[in-house]
Formats: sequence, C-alpha cells, structure tokens
Amino acid sequence: MGGNDNRFESKRTVFVTVGTTSFDSLVKAVDTQQVQEALLKKGYTHLVIQMGRGSYIPKKSSGEDGSLVLDYFTFSPSIADYMRSASLVISHAGSGSIFETLKLARPLIVVVNEDLMDNHQSELAEELAERKHLFCARPQTLNQTIEALDLDSIIPYQSGDATPVAKLINRHLGFPAD
Repeated sequence: MGGNDNRFESKRTVFVTVGTTSFDSLVKAVDTQQVQEALLKKGYTHLVIQMGRGSYIPKKSSGEDGSLVLDYFTFSPSIADYMRSASLVISHAGSGSIFETLKLARPLIVVVNEDLMDNHQSELAEELAERKHLFCARPQTLNQTIEALDLDSIIPYQSGDATPVAKLINRHLGFPAD
C-alpha cells in the first residue's frame, strides 16, 4: 500500500445492531451472499454486527477475496462509537437504537422482527419511514431494500420537537388527541 492513506477514507462501514435482544433472522440476513453483494455494489467495505443474545454466528471475513470485511461481537458498553463511525446502520426496531442513530444523522435501515408479538416497534419504524427519516425492511426483504437504497431521499430528523412522536405513541395507546 506504500503509505496510501486514502484507503482509510474509502472505508465504508455498515454497522448492524440487534440491541440487547436476540434477532437471529436479522443476523442471518446480513450474513447472506445476496445482502453482502448488495452492500458491496453500494460501495460499502466493512460489516460489523452486534449480535446480542443471538445464537447464530456469522462468518468472519478478512475481505481479501474482494468480499466485505466482516466482524461481530455480542455486547459493548456503548455502541455509540460504532454508530458514529458507520456509513450505514442496520438496526432492529427498538426505539432507543432508532433515535440514537437518527440523532447521529446516520442513514438507517430498520429491520422489523416479525417474530415479536404485539409489534408496536414496527409502527414507529413504519411511521418514520413514511416521513422519509429512515428505511424499513423485513429480514427477507433486506437485500431489495439495500439495492433500492437512495440516501438522497432521506429527510434529516429534527430531534427538537417530540410532539409528533408523542402524538403517535398516545394514539397507539388509545389516549385522546389534544
């Protein structure tokens, strides 16, 4: 490489987080050839997976064969540094992960866990996707979502006013609208 420092600039990391849960279907989805090829085509070079309590172990890769560099871990005291250095975040639908990523102004694909009963998280993700703050996918549609990814269509989330989110939550809980 001979002191070629621009290889650092060209490092584009995708950070995947499942939070404290187990979401093996998301980890399996990002460990598929289709999803990894879609990420490579979009110019991403590294894939870091925070797999939580999941039992599925993805395949690590050094990327020497032209594939994504892939690494994973279970938990970290803070995933904020991973999110901050990511070019793209793929997350479970937990509101903490969603809002932390939006606050950092990182492009976000939220993958809804369809195995959860009473999945109120998907309503939040779908509402924010409708407002073009993020993209929403299911594990089985993740590769199509990545292929169609248009980062220019994202509208930055303004975290100052929580009223629209509070109204959404109140409506979901059945409280009357003010």
